[in-house]
Amino acid sequence: MRGFMIKRHGGPENLEWGDWPKPEPADDEIRLRVRACALNRLDLWVREGVPGHTFPLPLVPGSEIAGDIDSLGKEVEKLEAGSAALLAPGVSCGLCPRCVAGEDMLCRHYGILGEHRDGGYAEYVTVPARNVLPLPTGLSYVEAAAIPLVFLTAWHMLTARAALQPGEDVLLHAAGSGVSSAGIQIARLLGARHIITTAGSDAKLEKARALGATHAINYADSDFVAETRKIVGKKGVEVVFDHVGGETFERSLPVLAWGGRAVLCGATTAAEAKVNMRALFFKNQSILGSTMGGLSELKQLLEFFASGSLVPVIDRTMPLERAVEAQAALENRELFGKIVLTVD
Repeated sequence: MRGFMIKRHGGPENLEWGDWPKPEPADDEIRLRVRACALNRLDLWVREGVPGHTFPLPLVPGSEIAGDIDSLGKEVEKLEAGSAALLAPGVSCGLCPRCVAGEDMLCRHYGILGEHRDGGYAEYVTVPARNVLPLPTGLSYVEAAAIPLVFLTAWHMLTARAALQPGEDVLLHAAGSGVSSAGIQIARLLGARHIITTAGSDAKLEKARALGATHAINYADSDFVAETRKIVGKKGVEVVFDHVGGETFERSLPVLAWGGRAVLCGATTAAEAKVNMRALFFKNQSILGSTMGGLSELKQLLEFFASGSLVPVIDRTMPLERAVEAQAALENRELFGKIVLTVD
């Protein structure tokens, strides 16, 4: 099969195009003919390497995948070759108490496609049968591929972790990212009052408003802390939604309300921030880490796409062969929503 593989960490030159052996499914797995694979910031971390984290190289990146079932392992039932499918990006054992409770992301054996095992930057991929979901009604392969990781991450952040309630105010950073463009929609769906978002260009902020943001702050020419206080007053926001980390996360905490929750799913700019611990305990505030979500949450979430309450946000599509160029656009933040690679 044709595709990209990472054999060593480093720059774009380490995203290596070639002909690789077609993977064979294990007894409890299926092989998927990939039709679309969306990019994520995770793809860059896998290529570049992360200090203190070991990736199982060589590795095919790509976590959000849609396509057609190509073949079945001998123990797989209730699935048919040729069926269109969307893959759940999180892989777990499915048997431990955490998995049984619907908390797959806390399984000791949890991993993510394209990070812990081969992903979708290739013509074929194998996955456990439990990761196979029907392609959502009315969606194309490209639209479906723009959903599972970012929307599941945002959903878990705002529902299971931050427990956003109707009428509460939320501050979401980096509106143009896949996870924040999903978070804006989910905050609207959950009945948030002020949905405040930030971005570095007016064009991105206009698109954020179209998704449901009630206030949009250009951090390039405004202080988002001062602007947020103008909107919500001394009360602050009940929820801060962040994956930028570093100074952005640090500066967001002073506008967090009493009893507020700051939820973090990434640290794109910096992995460390200073925290005023006196304010944290005195105001009964919470700092919550969040990674992915459970398979049951993803199944619940997909129902909102069938009804049109949520929509995938796609910046552009590019053929798989142009993945290096696509990663450059992602790294330079030249997008709003998702870049999706198509596989002919």
